[in-house]
Amino acid sequence: MTKELPSGVDFHFDIMCPYAYQTSLWIREVRDATGLDIRWRFFSLEEINRAEGKKHPWEREWSYGWSMMRIGAALRRQDMGLLDRWYAAAGSALHVDGRKPHRPEVAEAILSELGLDPSIVADAIADPTTGDEVRNEHELVVSKGGFGVPTLIFDDGQALFGPVLVNPPKGDEAVRLWEHVTGWLEFPNVYELQRPKSPSDVDAIVTAFSAYLDARDWFTIERPTP
Repeated sequence: MTKELPSGVDFHFDIMCPYAYQTSLWIREVRDATGLDIRWRFFSLEEINRAEGKKHPWEREWSYGWSMMRIGAALRRQDMGLLDRWYAAAGSALHVDGRKPHRPEVAEAILSELGLDPSIVADAIADPTTGDEVRNEHELVVSKGGFGVPTLIFDDGQALFGPVLVNPPKGDEAVRLWEHVTGWLEFPNVYELQRPKSPSDVDAIVTAFSAYLDARDWFTIERPTP
């Protein structure tokens, strides 16, 4: 008997993360094929990777991924679809086109390109409750043992990190991967299955992330899986 697939999922992301962006392309394919309800949620790599003694992202006037997600929170209050469009556009700007959406003027330009009011950027940053939303969702993932993105949280409360991929599958292949990923929910004591990366795999990842690597204005921290 075929197991019924989940009808919805909370997809936690940081716009700055190239892996989360790749996975977001895949899960959009799943949505197109199955009608999956994607509930976009936040997680801060700046906070989880913060060095001791450095300011929290919410203590800074502008903080790359954190501020981008605050803009997303303001949009989501109007309509989840606006956040969906914002993540797709800002993610493509950074990870495909090599633009810098983490700079306020570029964030404003992207909103204009979406037919939205660029003043949303300043309004979102002036409203402290947008930061509260991002922080609350970040802390929810951390409370479940989460450490990065993409993290998927399902309606039964289970959380999975990943899938971590590049060149995401499309169409029927995307759905098959979704079936494999959600199959893990049957086995709550299975914690990790990982494919080692060969030198050629690393080269492929660098190629896939080349636009992001050129556009980033920060040093990327690679944390080992706990």
